[in-house]
Amino acid sequence: MHMETITTQVAVIGAGPAGYPAAFAAADHGMKVVLIDPEINPGGVCLYRGCIPSKALLHVAEVINAAHEAEAFGLTLGAPKLDVDKLRAWKDSVIAKMTGGLAQLRLARKVTPVQGRAVFEDAHTLTVQTVQGETRRIQFEHAVIATGSRPVKIPIAPDSPRVMDSTGALALADIPKRMLVVGGGYIGLELGQAYSTFGSSVCVVEMLPQLLTGADRDLAQVLIQKLKKQFASIWLETKVLEIQDTGSAVRVVMESKDGKRFEELFDRVLISVGRRPNTENLGLEKTRVKVDAKGFIVVDPQRRTDEPSIFAIGDVAGQPMLAHKGTHEAHVAADALAGKKTVYDPAAIPAVVFTDPEIAWCGLTEIEAQQKGIAVKVAKFPWGASGRATTLGRNDGLTKIIIDEASGRVLGMGIAGHGAGELIAEGTLAVEMGAVAEDLALTIHAHPTLSETSMEAAESFTGHATHFLGKVR
Repeated sequence: MHMETITTQVAVIGAGPAGYPAAFAAADHGMKVVLIDPEINPGGVCLYRGCIPSKALLHVAEVINAAHEAEAFGLTLGAPKLDVDKLRAWKDSVIAKMTGGLAQLRLARKVTPVQGRAVFEDAHTLTVQTVQGETRRIQFEHAVIATGSRPVKIPIAPDSPRVMDSTGALALADIPKRMLVVGGGYIGLELGQAYSTFGSSVCVVEMLPQLLTGADRDLAQVLIQKLKKQFASIWLETKVLEIQDTGSAVRVVMESKDGKRFEELFDRVLISVGRRPNTENLGLEKTRVKVDAKGFIVVDPQRRTDEPSIFAIGDVAGQPMLAHKGTHEAHVAADALAGKKTVYDPAAIPAVVFTDPEIAWCGLTEIEAQQKGIAVKVAKFPWGASGRATTLGRNDGLTKIIIDEASGRVLGMGIAGHGAGELIAEGTLAVEMGAVAEDLALTIHAHPTLSETSMEAAESFTGHATHFLGKVR
């Protein structure tokens, strides 16, 4: 049987937030590009089943919360009524709009789409099984692997519609009366908060001693204080021993840190214990591409693998598994393909937990400074002293700056509070540019704004914070 062969300069495998920017950037450099993905339009897990749909749901949850909080301002709106079908349709329309727009950009750049799954035959050949049932061979000068990641499954979880991963939770089949979130990381807490706001009684179980391991405790505590009121139960240092679909509910057996076993019934269980890279079944063994013990592809500072013709970017290329990190890698790889001098060497990659309140940080955290023995000063500004936060009824936040003790250079920033994900960009730029705390303190910030909290935190380091008499540690 005849197999169609496509010849191209660059073949990109995966059309998520790493893959499609790589394809678009390579095309902008004048290269002939083929973009391979199972979906008809670009977007990947982030756009179809991750970042974008989750933020759409979280926005609705924020609006509901705002309606409740408005009573404190003298504004009574009445109890919000949620139409789940309409919410689901709106969420899907957001996805359709975004993916459709990317399809138009792909067309404008003359990137050739191939809808299917690719496997390497050798260092310059791919075989693609298309969704139409056809087989195509793609011969390339260079390939970029951007196949992303998937939720981790746990062996004790049954194959049941009542037991979901993040993809299932975002499908929004219904609003369960009682839901258990297994895992106290950012994905579980984001979705748990959304479902709680929509009407579910949510419980969280976590094996470790704390939620959001890795985040500085003072930042995490701002969120945890709200979660303690919002969630029905938070079980820390607790193992899940058994998950069973009884036919009418999900029976979960757990064990606390003192060895005490207990069981609870839930309408749905969300498994959110991390993600793993999609590096299996790609035919990598037919190339010199190496994969480490955790399943990540080994790459150099230009994101080139041990096979000179093959690059890897995004979740498959190592931590942190964040969309914006993959997009940055995409431009590094595309520049390398174009023969430009380039290197992946970010000083700071922002991380954002889109809960309510949000938590965001970049650069060096206080925890990391302690672990690495780096001498730092920590300058903080509590949002209780912020006029803008007070007018919003959201003065439970905190802005902190991690500063090199000797030079005064900004090494990191952390923010907990309303809109922290937007505010962290200033800290990321400060770290990336090698700014010192005085640079932030002397930069005039608009008043009244939440961004002023960065300036005032820096001013507390220089000893001139107008609205706060805190000590720098």
